[in-house]
Amino acid sequence: MLNNRNIYASDLPHRAISVYMYLRDRAGKDGTCFPSIPTIAAELNISKSTVKRALSDLEKAGYIRRERRYRQTGGNSSNLYYVTRPP
Repeated sequence: MLNNRNIYASDLPHRAISVYMYLRDRAGKDGTCFPSIPTIAAELNISKSTVKRALSDLEKAGYIRRERRYRQTGGNSSNLYYVTRPP
Protein backbone atom coordinates (compact mmCIF):
# COMPACT_ATOMS: atom_id res chain seq x y z
CA MET A 1 0.00 0.00 0.00
CA LEU A 2 1.38 3.38 -0.95
CA ASN A 3 1.36 6.17 1.58
CA ASN A 4 0.20 9.67 0.63
CA ARG A 5 2.45 11.41 3.15
CA ASN A 6 5.49 11.24 0.87
CA ILE A 7 3.83 13.03 -2.01
CA TYR A 8 2.21 15.65 0.21
CA ALA A 9 5.57 16.39 1.84
CA SER A 10 7.32 16.63 -1.53
CA ASP A 11 8.17 19.83 -3.36
CA LEU A 12 5.98 18.85 -6.31
CA PRO A 13 3.47 21.41 -7.59
CA HIS A 14 -0.22 20.83 -6.88
CA ARG A 15 -0.85 19.84 -10.52
CA ALA A 16 1.55 16.91 -10.15
CA ILE A 17 0.00 15.79 -6.87
CA SER A 18 -3.48 15.84 -8.44
CA VAL A 19 -2.38 13.84 -11.47
CA TYR A 20 -0.48 11.37 -9.27
CA MET A 21 -3.55 10.76 -7.11
CA TYR A 22 -5.64 10.34 -10.28
CA LEU A 23 -3.22 7.73 -11.67
CA ARG A 24 -3.02 5.92 -8.33
CA ASP A 25 -6.79 5.78 -8.15
CA ARG A 26 -6.99 4.17 -11.58
CA ALA A 27 -4.01 1.83 -11.30
CA GLY A 28 -4.57 -1.89 -10.99
CA LYS A 29 -2.93 -4.22 -8.50
CA ASP A 30 0.19 -4.23 -10.65
CA GLY A 31 0.40 -0.41 -10.42
CA THR A 32 -0.33 0.21 -14.10
CA CYS A 33 -2.97 2.29 -15.86
CA PHE A 34 -3.34 3.83 -19.29
CA PRO A 35 -5.65 6.87 -19.34
CA SER A 36 -5.10 9.29 -22.20
CA ILE A 37 -3.93 12.85 -21.56
CA PRO A 38 -7.28 14.29 -22.79
CA THR A 39 -9.13 11.96 -20.39
CA ILE A 40 -6.98 12.99 -17.43
CA ALA A 41 -7.42 16.67 -18.35
CA ALA A 42 -11.19 16.37 -18.69
CA GLU A 43 -11.68 14.45 -15.46
CA LEU A 44 -9.43 16.77 -13.43
CA ASN A 45 -10.76 19.88 -15.18
CA ILE A 46 -7.28 21.08 -16.16
CA SER A 47 -5.64 21.68 -19.53
CA LYS A 48 -3.82 19.01 -21.52
CA SER A 49 -0.59 21.01 -21.31
CA THR A 50 -0.93 21.14 -17.51
CA VAL A 51 -1.31 17.34 -17.48
CA LYS A 52 1.81 16.99 -19.64
CA ARG A 53 3.82 19.22 -17.28
CA ALA A 54 2.54 17.28 -14.27
CA LEU A 55 3.49 13.94 -15.84
CA SER A 56 6.96 15.30 -16.57
CA ASP A 57 7.31 16.48 -12.97
CA LEU A 58 6.22 13.09 -11.66
CA GLU A 59 8.55 11.17 -13.95
CA LYS A 60 11.56 13.34 -13.03
CA ALA A 61 10.78 12.91 -9.31
CA GLY A 62 10.48 9.12 -9.68
CA TYR A 63 6.79 8.80 -8.85
CA ILE A 64 5.79 7.32 -12.21
CA ARG A 65 7.33 5.61 -15.19
CA ARG A 66 5.88 6.04 -18.69
CA GLU A 67 5.94 3.59 -21.54
CA ARG A 68 4.82 4.63 -25.02
CA ARG A 69 2.31 2.35 -26.68
CA TYR A 70 1.41 2.01 -30.33
CA ARG A 71 -1.53 0.58 -32.25
CA GLN A 72 -1.05 -2.29 -34.69
CA THR A 73 -1.33 0.23 -37.51
CA GLY A 74 1.67 2.10 -36.11
CA GLY A 75 -0.30 5.06 -34.71
CA ASN A 76 0.12 6.36 -31.19
CA SER A 77 -2.00 4.98 -28.37
CA SER A 78 -2.25 6.16 -24.78
CA ASN A 79 0.84 5.77 -22.63
CA LEU A 80 1.12 3.01 -20.06
CA TYR A 81 1.86 4.49 -16.64
CA TYR A 82 3.58 2.61 -13.85
CA VAL A 83 2.77 4.21 -10.52
CA THR A 84 5.86 3.54 -8.46
CA ARG A 85 6.56 3.66 -4.78
CA PRO A 86 7.52 7.23 -3.93
CA PRO A 87 11.25 7.87 -3.46
